[in-house]
Amino acid sequence: MIPALTEQFLIERPVFDSATGIASFGYALGDLHFVETLDFPAGADLAAAGSASFRKLLDLTAIVLGVSYFKLRAPFEIVAPNIALSEAERAFAIDVYENGLGEFYARNTLLRFGKLSIHAPHDAGTARPAITLPDRTLLPIGGGKDSLVSVDLLTHTGVEFTPFAVNPKGPILTSVDKIGTAPVYVTRTLDAEMIRLGKEDDYYNGHVPSTAINSMIASLCALLFGYNQIVLSNERSASEGNVTFDGRETNHQYSKSLGFELLIASVLSDATGGALKYFSLLRPYSEARIASLFTHETKFDRVFSSCNRNFRLTGNDGPLWCGECPKCHFVFLIFAPFMAKHRLLSIFGKDLLDNPANEASFRELAGLAGQKPWECVGEILEAAACLYTLTRHADWHEAAVVKAVKADLLAQYGEPKLQMAMAECLTDSHDHHIPPALAAKVAAYAV
Repeated sequence: MIPALTEQFLIERPVFDSATGIASFGYALGDLHFVETLDFPAGADLAAAGSASFRKLLDLTAIVLGVSYFKLRAPFEIVAPNIALSEAERAFAIDVYENGLGEFYARNTLLRFGKLSIHAPHDAGTARPAITLPDRTLLPIGGGKDSLVSVDLLTHTGVEFTPFAVNPKGPILTSVDKIGTAPVYVTRTLDAEMIRLGKEDDYYNGHVPSTAINSMIASLCALLFGYNQIVLSNERSASEGNVTFDGRETNHQYSKSLGFELLIASVLSDATGGALKYFSLLRPYSEARIASLFTHETKFDRVFSSCNRNFRLTGNDGPLWCGECPKCHFVFLIFAPFMAKHRLLSIFGKDLLDNPANEASFRELAGLAGQKPWECVGEILEAAACLYTLTRHADWHEAAVVKAVKADLLAQYGEPKLQMAMAECLTDSHDHHIPPALAAKVAAYAV
């Protein structure tokens, strides 16, 4: 690996062609040059595309999309000579490149926290006049349980919404088909050379903050097609990190965390004069609470999936659930206390808790061995509480994994702590960013 000390990562100013609906983003690492494109659907508001707010969001999107190219070398210096940043925007950019790439640094043993610099012209940050956006909701759909619970909550509280996705595939397409509302889809085309180099030994590769990336793309759609709020489906469990590295907690789900939500919401609001809102509808809930809410609706049982094998660049021709990965194991675990056993088995096609080969994975999820997996899974104590609940559940207490971990679970945590943890999982948090009127409607329905 060539040292990154003397290298710079260059972010060029992006270009949006309103005639074709294509935005182009250029980047450079030494003599390597990359171009990424976003292809937006027809029907954009040309006046919005020419606004100062859209220009600002396009520039900020270029900053965030750049993480995919920056990580090839992970140099210490980032330069954006034609993108002016306010102090708040500069802090946002540093946060994306530090905490957003925290897992990438940890897994590649790269010390970057507090060492990165971004050189860009200063934007005085004078308040932008508020733009006018229709009172409409853009709802990112990920194909898993979370966004589909948001669909149910918004539907039953009378909030109309438009499904949104970037490069939709598999469970996203089938879920949107079941929702039955015309979506907004964006095609993101990564530079092919970047993908190729990422497979070579001379370059780094790893996790990027995909929620941050997709959120910035959604913000562009909000202006182009007229939406005043972007509603995410990130749970409170997403704020828990995985490991401490380089003196800082690193979190696979950092860009789903409450801290990042508040940061990006402020940046998007400032860029639009307060017109664009951004928040997570599921922030009050644990993963277990979301699983319990999912059981209220059955129409998505055969189309949703949280298994990462469905979202690989190369696609997936297999089943919706592989049954082997931590994501499959965790989702099965949190559904088990709330969903009828026959329904859960029909969704997954097999009993993941009755297979001794899965024991090590469930032990990691519950904090009995190893570390929390680098996956979008819930809190360690939450998983432990769900496992404890199954030791007392008529349908599950004889399952191979449940029997195997019971003694160690009780020895490590103790019964009172596990009981309290389960109660807390089912108690809604007040630490969220949902507009009060909507929060009240959702709380009244989600009982």
